[in-house]
Amino acid sequence: MDLGIKLCLDCHKVCQTEDLRCSRCGSKVCSRKKDSLSRCWALTLAAALLYIPANMLPIMTVSRFEQGRPDTIMSGVMELMHQGMVPIALLVFTASILVPLLKLLGMVWLLTCVHSGAMKPDRQTALYRLIVWIGRWSMLDIFIISILVALVQFGQLGTVTAGPAAYAFAAVVVLTMWAAMSFDPRLLWDQSRKFSLKGERQ
Repeated sequence: MDLGIKLCLDCHKVCQTEDLRCSRCGSKVCSRKKDSLSRCWALTLAAALLYIPANMLPIMTVSRFEQGRPDTIMSGVMELMHQGMVPIALLVFTASILVPLLKLLGMVWLLTCVHSGAMKPDRQTALYRLIVWIGRWSMLDIFIISILVALVQFGQLGTVTAGPAAYAFAAVVVLTMWAAMSFDPRLLWDQSRKFSLKGERQ
């Protein structure tokens, strides 16, 4: 802002302060994301609450000859390990349990750093970019359920029914992605600069 420039948050083109829209993509250019912290906190807390039923409730039920039992994400991982498919089990565990949890913890950490004024904004910005990058890989369980439904129904071997955890899990993924997009990483640098100036004055 001191140099009279601002960044387009869609295509990342550097624009002049007086520009209302980006000359490259046509998106509206703002100095800061509106209500970034409050929106990000609300979305992160909502995702954290939905993370519990996403892992506790059944995510799908595979029935053969009208017999089947509902499986949670963890019970599905254990079943894959018992069947000798350890790499797939580790992949599902990482994408469905570990990654969403780490994303939630990462967002809480970033938000806490903004409020507390913790230093090292370069590392925190790298963490933010990592959270945004891995967000697209968090829908693995939903993809697996969709593929299973198509295969089972096509082969007429039985039925696959999505459980309530599937909807909760999808909501967690979407909410964490929205939370990451609502967060303005420039706030980290603002706080770092503010505390640096305060230290210089002291």
